[in-house]
Amino acid sequence: MPTEVVFGVNEKWRINRNIFVLGFAFMVQFTAFHGAANLQSSVNSDAGAGAFTLAAIYFSLILSNILLPAVVIRWLGCKWTIALSFLAYMPFIAAQFYPKLYTLVPAGMMVGFGGGPLWCAKCTFLSVVAEPYERLSGVPADVLVVRFFGLFFMFYQMAQIWGNLISSAILSSSLGEVVTYANETIAPTAAALVSNITAPQVDFGSICGVNFCSGSEAHGNSNLKPPSPLKIQVISGAYLACMAFAVILVAFGVDSLKRYSTKRSCEGKSGLKLLAVTLKQLQHRYQLLLLPVIGYIGAEQAFMAADFTQAFVGCAFGINNIGFVIICFGVFNALAAPIAGAVVKLTGRYPVMVTALLLNIVLLTALILWRPNPENWLVFYLLAAIWGTADAVWLVQVNALSGILFPGNEEAAYSNFRLWEATGSVLSYATAPYLCVRTRLYILVGFLLLGFTGYTTIELMEYKVKRAHQLERNFELVDNVDKKGDD
Repeated sequence: MPTEVVFGVNEKWRINRNIFVLGFAFMVQFTAFHGAANLQSSVNSDAGAGAFTLAAIYFSLILSNILLPAVVIRWLGCKWTIALSFLAYMPFIAAQFYPKLYTLVPAGMMVGFGGGPLWCAKCTFLSVVAEPYERLSGVPADVLVVRFFGLFFMFYQMAQIWGNLISSAILSSSLGEVVTYANETIAPTAAALVSNITAPQVDFGSICGVNFCSGSEAHGNSNLKPPSPLKIQVISGAYLACMAFAVILVAFGVDSLKRYSTKRSCEGKSGLKLLAVTLKQLQHRYQLLLLPVIGYIGAEQAFMAADFTQAFVGCAFGINNIGFVIICFGVFNALAAPIAGAVVKLTGRYPVMVTALLLNIVLLTALILWRPNPENWLVFYLLAAIWGTADAVWLVQVNALSGILFPGNEEAAYSNFRLWEATGSVLSYATAPYLCVRTRLYILVGFLLLGFTGYTTIELMEYKVKRAHQLERNFELVDNVDKKGDD
């Protein structure tokens, strides 16, 4: 059993260092994963291989969240659970060297099985280190949890920038596409003749965006032609190197959580017990009310990765531009995460969440009404910026809320968060090859409104509880004054 640690004057710096190193390691790891995942539906589109692979990732993540975190964390502790889970992501990148359905799907399953312990360990780590930091700084633990999650997700979402920068730079190059001519003197003449032929203009608005159906073979659109295998192999090699570096960062740069936890540690319950507490957690009305918004987070992220990248950006703007647009998403996501945490301290949580709701309504309405055209290239980036800002608020605030609402039951709360977020993603990815984008957008709108209604109900219930407590407290004060007056 860990003994109580007497913290020195530099302990606050040490805790901050752990959070920064952990966030940086996740950034490096997910630089590779997000970069590869964002290309799946466009690059591995044959027989829906990319979409089914992403569905396999999140389906196995559901099983992983229920069965694996407690067992793995009990054996290894939080630190080494994170390092081992990082390794489980590497087969997914390696499968890109030979991208077939029978190689991609099992590799995707490995990602999901690693993801359950990974995210449970990370969430518990950030929540637990807030306790000693509270004693050292005097700042309330619930404020610190939001701040730590904001800092972490700032790093995490920057992965979208670097991962897509790598893929876009390589996809925009001429690597593997060098054309040689048998007769260099004839080539210029032939090229001139070809240039005089007017190519048929593609009506992107009629086949892309809201009108895109992945099952249709009549796109007549060269934008969706997959890049050369050599480009994919170079990208995959760079991503594998990133994941190896992330493992090294965690192994040598993060302290064991036992240093900060005496009564409660990152060690989880046994598999069946975790399943029991995860299901028992659903008896809590707050947890039930959170499920729709958690599911929406998973569904909207899946729509971004599968549908927005393929149906909007890839179809109308070109596969080589997917990364650049997602970089814009990542920049605004990374900036919005800490800013939202700071604004919450000034305005409270609800106004920030309402802002995210309005941004999402504007975004989804624009996606339904807009007809994408490469000449309106700025619109792609504007939509990605709005999406990144709103997604950061949902991710940080709902994650933090899961810890704040269920003190002492974080493991079950975060297990439910990953479980139902993954469920939303699985349903979105699995239906991508069968439902047209228009239908999927309407489903997202309904999911958004249902989720926000559940969240608002929680805020109203909490407000009533606090108000009742305040009235009770005021009554006690008045009662004491009256007794003194009688004396």
